[in-house]
Amino acid sequence: MASNPPAPQAPFVPSSEPFGFAVRRTDEGPWEEWNPTEESIAPIRGRHRVAKQRGGGLARSSTVLGVGVIAAVGAGGMASANTGKPPVSISMPDLGSVSHVFDGSSDAPKGSATALSDVATTSESTAQGAGEALRDRIMAQAESQQVQIDSKSQSATEAALAKQIDDAAAKAEQEAAAKAAAAKEKAEAAAKKAAEAAKLAELAKQFKLPVVSYTITGTFGQAGSMWSSGYHTGLDFAAPTGTLIKAIHSGTITEAGWAGSYGYRTILTLDDGTELWFCHQSSISVSVGQKVSTGDVIGRIGATGNVTGPHLHLEVHPDGQATGIDPMTWLRSRGLNP
Repeated sequence: MASNPPAPQAPFVPSSEPFGFAVRRTDEGPWEEWNPTEESIAPIRGRHRVAKQRGGGLARSSTVLGVGVIAAVGAGGMASANTGKPPVSISMPDLGSVSHVFDGSSDAPKGSATALSDVATTSESTAQGAGEALRDRIMAQAESQQVQIDSKSQSATEAALAKQIDDAAAKAEQEAAAKAAAAKEKAEAAAKKAAEAAKLAELAKQFKLPVVSYTITGTFGQAGSMWSSGYHTGLDFAAPTGTLIKAIHSGTITEAGWAGSYGYRTILTLDDGTELWFCHQSSISVSVGQKVSTGDVIGRIGATGNVTGPHLHLEVHPDGQATGIDPMTWLRSRGLNP
């Protein structure tokens, strides 16, 4: 194909209306008008042939395709010029050679790989199945662990509750036992006290105080130089001389007469062997070997022997022992309260 030489560039003709400036600039040089003539235009050289078009549609299509290519090339050039980067070459495979891969055609050449759509679907299904299996396994493990935790927690709670119930039951049992023991002890004490009171009441019928009207002037164990033993060995009932002295309990008179510092003394021996000494009497009304009963008169209060005034000095000697005991305690144990 022959090439056409470039056409000469037309001289610049300024417009009557200035562009960009309101007045003409003096530094742009002289302006002159250019009219082309045959001498100013170079003759065209070479032969030019125009291809004969066959079929108007094909020619037009070729023309449109050429214009599109030129536009594309121009656009590429402009893009290259604008971005400053070299154009990237793109190679496309033959669509015919790979069409069977996408459409799954059975006409694929022998030994070809599985269709890409089938591979993608199979891979996606496999990955989805593996993910679901892993998720189900994790969920099952989590559920199993949660069940174990719940079971352990429930077991611990039940054990703690059972322990609390056992402790409460044991505590209640201990408290009940303690209350029962206290009640039993209290009942036993009350019963013992009642029995003792009944015994004392019965004894009180058998025992009587030796003097009806009196004043306690000396108790057992008092220290003093006026007693030969260094302390008082009996219980003193002070009363006027001649006041009646009565038998405290039934027994036998084993001694009646003078006894030195004790003055006139009468000894009454009870059935259990206890000796009761009645000292400092002014007179004796009984004799040795005589049986007396509770309340019988055995003598009268006086001031004989080692005394400072009229009174009854009473001593108690269990089993006839030489050393006596506290008469106050002995009398109270018999239901009497001096």
